[in-house]
Amino acid sequence: MRRSIVVVVVLMAIAFVLVGGPSLLTSTSTDGIAPDDDLDPEIVGLEDSDSGFWPYLNAREVHEKRSPLNVIVRGDAPTIVAALESAHGTDWEETDHDHFDADELLDPVTPGNESEENDSQILSPTEIPWSHADGATRYAYLDPGPDEEGYWTTETLQLEDGEYYGYRYHARVYASPNPDDEWMVMQAHSEHFDWLTLRHRVDGVEAAQSRIESDLMAVPGVDVQEDVRRVYLNNDGPADADGWATKVDLTAMAALSIVLGLTTRREEVVERAGEEVDDHLTDVDRVRIESVVDRIEARHLTLVGTVLAVILGVRILGIALDRTVDVLTVHAIAALLYPVIAIGLPVVTYAIASGLERRLDAAVTASSSLAVAIWFDYALLGVDVLPIDVVVQRMLVVVALGLIAGGAARRATRDSRVNDMIIAGTAMWVLVLVGTLFGYL
Repeated sequence: MRRSIVVVVVLMAIAFVLVGGPSLLTSTSTDGIAPDDDLDPEIVGLEDSDSGFWPYLNAREVHEKRSPLNVIVRGDAPTIVAALESAHGTDWEETDHDHFDADELLDPVTPGNESEENDSQILSPTEIPWSHADGATRYAYLDPGPDEEGYWTTETLQLEDGEYYGYRYHARVYASPNPDDEWMVMQAHSEHFDWLTLRHRVDGVEAAQSRIESDLMAVPGVDVQEDVRRVYLNNDGPADADGWATKVDLTAMAALSIVLGLTTRREEVVERAGEEVDDHLTDVDRVRIESVVDRIEARHLTLVGTVLAVILGVRILGIALDRTVDVLTVHAIAALLYPVIAIGLPVVTYAIASGLERRLDAAVTASSSLAVAIWFDYALLGVDVLPIDVVVQRMLVVVALGLIAGGAARRATRDSRVNDMIIAGTAMWVLVLVGTLFGYL
């Protein structure tokens, strides 16, 4: 029991040092994420328009301040396509990763005029290949004007640039309830798919908003000084939302559609630095390090490689299947690959760690490998913002996998294959993943 307590303490330290500490120091979205109920919604009105909108989206038809709307475009449908087509001085080109038809952009869905979703290709008017996005339904509250009651509506269109199972820019578009009012409102954000929670995690809204703003500023005929500006909607709080929305006025042009063109891609910079520690090591420290190095065997390296391969392999395979296998829906891909992590990872960890002698060695190797794999995964995606619930969940799974590995080592199984570490690690792993799927974490 004493040895098990030591292992648990070490694993908790590893989880905090490798996951919790860096996450809490670098994350900018660990506060301000709680919804704020508003029973009397304040409608945002536009000049020369009777209709308006509430500046948030919600997963249900309730006025909670969750997803802030951040782009407003004035104008009507036909000419945005032509305007964006000439934004880069090129003709439209077909893209390989699109899932909806360009005609859909010229016939936006409005209440009473729902169009059928189709899977044909869209002609991309800019350098960024937007495609129809798969995403959860979000409701916008629109107010048609003084003679009609406001109502909740689903998105007119969802667009994405990027990978569903990787990193993407995602936009939901909502058309004016009155076609004559000639406006549309959008909620744009960047996000990544989290295989340990089976959800998309929003990283922020500012980067996506800036991309849309930059491209619309490049549309020929747009006066940057007059037609593009930021307006304050007082919907700051969630993620990095600052309450300011981009407003682009194209009513002076012949027409406008709801195609989004973006010209700049998110730049990712990864800095690595090393520290010189040799001068600070004592002779006792060097002896201990040599002892640890002498205990390293092929199974340690195999365990490290296997954990990395499972986490990164699922990410890469998910992206590959989404891009190449049309018969698999995104839900089918998740059902196919999630068991590899949920079941396969602890099973192969147990199998490999059962050949290791020391409990502490096995536990530290497995937990450290998972922590490193998590950071490699985020680095590949370019994610540098984590909410506090994700940080806590990651720390728990790191500890759980370490306990499973430690409980599988030879010294832990001398009396029985089932021991306190195996029971604790398995129970924690199951409870954390199940609790996450049901929304408790």
